[in-house]
Amino acid sequence: MHYSTIETVLDYQVYAPAHMVLNIEAARSGAQTVLSEELVVEPPVEMNAFCDENSGNRFIRFDAKPGPLKIRYRASVQRSPMVVPPDLEEVPVNAVPDEVLHYLMPTRYCESDLMSRAAQQLFGDLPPGIGRVQAIVDWIHESITYEPGTSDSTTTAQEVFVQRAGVCRDFAHLGITLCRALNIPARLVVGYVFFDEPPQDFHAVFEAWIGGRWVLFDATRMAPVDRLVRVGTGRDAKDVAFCTIFGPVSMTDKALAVREFQDESAPPPQEPVPTGEIVGIEKPVPVKAKTDGSDAAAHTLETAS
Repeated sequence: MHYSTIETVLDYQVYAPAHMVLNIEAARSGAQTVLSEELVVEPPVEMNAFCDENSGNRFIRFDAKPGPLKIRYRASVQRSPMVVPPDLEEVPVNAVPDEVLHYLMPTRYCESDLMSRAAQQLFGDLPPGIGRVQAIVDWIHESITYEPGTSDSTTTAQEVFVQRAGVCRDFAHLGITLCRALNIPARLVVGYVFFDEPPQDFHAVFEAWIGGRWVLFDATRMAPVDRLVRVGTGRDAKDVAFCTIFGPVSMTDKALAVREFQDESAPPPQEPVPTGEIVGIEKPVPVKAKTDGSDAAAHTLETAS
């Protein structure tokens, strides 16, 4: 068994009454079990919790009053090891289950219809199956540079394909898009995982429907994909934002700490490390945090970066 302890702290400045929707809690499904967790919002608010039956995503909704707002989430999660057969075959479109079919469709960030020709030129001649998906992952890893600041919350897979740079969300979106363009259902998965560099943050990978099952892939290769603590699953980033804001609110700080163990004698989470600081590096890289409401949108999506 693999064990992870997580602590997330999100700080916001609320400029006028707003409504917020969080998706930061570990999913209670699949290969992972939530052993303990705690969610605290300061100042206290009346929270409404619900779980999406289709995705398993867990949401918290609440009204936020003007002033500083702090959100703290702690969890201890157990994950079972995954065994992925090396000979999984692609599923013909006419055999794709009804509940999986919509993961073949183009979406806001994954324009698989526009990327069809590129996908066929690059991967159309490869034998169908899990090997072709792995070839897509290898190509993204070798062709796209991981470079924070080269994309934003509106960047699409086609734009990443052209500019050849992005962050984990962009790597995942491009993998999803190329798979869908080859009639392979694919979806975005976000969660927590430990990696050395860049600093701890929400991480995005993707799943492809191969051999009648969902299989995880990570083109960034920043961490073993089977260690990801799943939080959100969706068609693209708009479905799995860790915070959706309706109103004038700005994030002022974000800090995450993830620790991983192979046995049950796991110590409590360490204090969260600001995402602008690299653990073990003497000279941290500062995060430029928003401190005023001049650029606060009426509807904001905060996603993995």
